[in-house]
Amino acid sequence: MKILVKLGELFDASRLIPIELAHVSGVSYKTLGEAPTDFLESLASTGEKVNVEATLNPQSFDKHLKERLPENLVKAQLKLCEIFDKLGFKPSFTCTPYYIKTPRKGAHLAWAESSAVVYANSVLGAWTNREGGPSALAAAIIGKTPNCGIHKAANRKPKILIEVEAPLKSEADYGALGIFLGKILEDKIPLIKGLKNPLAEDLKQLGAALASAGMVNMFHYKNNAVEARELEKITVEPKNIKETIAELTTASTSKPDLIFIGCPHCSIREIHRIANMIGTRKVKDNVEFWICTSRFVKKKAKAFVQKIEASGAKVLTDTCTVVTWTDRLGIKKIMTNSAKTAHYAPTLNKAETILAPLKECLKTALKG
Repeated sequence: MKILVKLGELFDASRLIPIELAHVSGVSYKTLGEAPTDFLESLASTGEKVNVEATLNPQSFDKHLKERLPENLVKAQLKLCEIFDKLGFKPSFTCTPYYIKTPRKGAHLAWAESSAVVYANSVLGAWTNREGGPSALAAAIIGKTPNCGIHKAANRKPKILIEVEAPLKSEADYGALGIFLGKILEDKIPLIKGLKNPLAEDLKQLGAALASAGMVNMFHYKNNAVEARELEKITVEPKNIKETIAELTTASTSKPDLIFIGCPHCSIREIHRIANMIGTRKVKDNVEFWICTSRFVKKKAKAFVQKIEASGAKVLTDTCTVVTWTDRLGIKKIMTNSAKTAHYAPTLNKAETILAPLKECLKTALKG
């Protein structure tokens, strides 16, 4: 309660409001470390429990990686998972909790995963600030959050018009658009015009990249001519997308150690598409090919998962390349269709990156 009240005071909230769902980040031991683990253990020892349905971000490994990582790191992560279990969290371990349970339009949430925050506000019409791990944890236990920021209608209005003149041909292009805008928008909510019938998965990539490179918690993308006339305008040209992709591609050669799809975690439709695109082909020798998703989606798409894994690719759950120790697995070069991963991997994974559309990633990973 002290955490929530102090946050409310900082952001001029008049009261706390009930939330329907909470989602906590800072679940991977790689990004969390020992001191926060001690804090969480102390909290769980009091018998405290969450008061709303609460989910968790990815941890640092799944069954495919567990045997390949140092025992001390595995034990530390398992300890964290046990603590969250004691606190009453669902062991979702995904950055896409909206695939497990879609929040209703207008629902107030306390979500700490930045990509999920942007998706919830922009695509689903839910209302959530970008919480920190501790504030989302506090909100999950109390069942409330300060009535400030994006929880207020006046703060959800667009502040700037983005005219997209660049053709966006793939999910990688949408991600590049997000990185480009994230760097120049600061915290201004954009109205983005010129998106040509984007899939929900395209908007997911756009929002994830937008949140990675900047502080924007939502965007508008449906036509609003009245508001658009009153806004400052920025035009996105083809060269802006091309240059952003080039900046996110830090590798000097096109021979990656890992091809990675699923940041944010794959939807059922993405798993279906990947399986169909793979067909009967096999993964090349000496190449790792990971597709990350949630346990929920993997179970729902079981037949397609089996088809993918028959190729030699690994469908991982509970984790993500960004929050595991890829450097300890000898991975120095990562190819991905995720602008978010390409943005973070050079620092968090100590890896060179190649940003490319799904089709090109599959071509690189597979024989034939």
